[in-house]
Amino acid sequence: MGCFECCIKCLGGVPYASLVATILCFSGVALFCGCGHVALTGTVTILETHFSKVASDHAMLTDIIQLMQYVIYGIASFFFLYGIILLAEGFYTTSAVKELHSEFKTTICGRCISGLFVFLTYILGVAWLGVFGFSAVPVFLFYNMWYTCNTMKSPMANLTSIDAICVDVRQYGIIPWNATPGKACGSTLGDICNSSEFYLSYHLYIVACAGAGATVIALIHFLMILSANWAYLKDASHMHAYQDIKLKEERELQDITSRSKECLNSYT
Repeated sequence: MGCFECCIKCLGGVPYASLVATILCFSGVALFCGCGHVALTGTVTILETHFSKVASDHAMLTDIIQLMQYVIYGIASFFFLYGIILLAEGFYTTSAVKELHSEFKTTICGRCISGLFVFLTYILGVAWLGVFGFSAVPVFLFYNMWYTCNTMKSPMANLTSIDAICVDVRQYGIIPWNATPGKACGSTLGDICNSSEFYLSYHLYIVACAGAGATVIALIHFLMILSANWAYLKDASHMHAYQDIKLKEERELQDITSRSKECLNSYT
């Protein structure tokens, strides 16, 4: 076999669908974890600077955000390993299907592992749907604040006093009602919207939400691939069982024929 034929054979064994899903999964998780981590840090800075200047008022929120950042580290590590495992499973299944009519045989353990990956990917997909919905909440909150600031700047608003326009984050349950000042009005609100922390956090939350959506799409892609691969492995096992029975029957028929010839020769 020449070098070109060898390369073609190697490329034929690459699970391109699993490779695309792995790249999409890595990209989505990286965007969600990286952007989400930085956006959470910026959110704490905005709250401490403008909405809750007493540390005890937002101590619980700070602890929750730190816990979420640690969870982000775990999510990134887990999905890095899980994506590699699913890609390896794709290589294994592709080899099994390519060698369907050769001496390669799938085992019961291999089919059980494929079925286990289908179940785990389904559970993770449902969980990431929840993560995607949860990641849209800060985007909605920041959008409301951004829209309020744009309304104050709009010449069509005909506002008599911009100090009457306020954003109270206490109504969202982020900080308690006794937090001071708890809200930002007028020029203070405009300064918040013009700050680099607000601008960066707002756009990072949008990117993190998009990353969560990309991860959901990648897991759905993985689920379709794993389901198809499991069906292929099941069909391959049935095909090998049929071939074994057929080969056994042919050997028995050859033995009977040879014995009949021997008996006929001896009789003659």
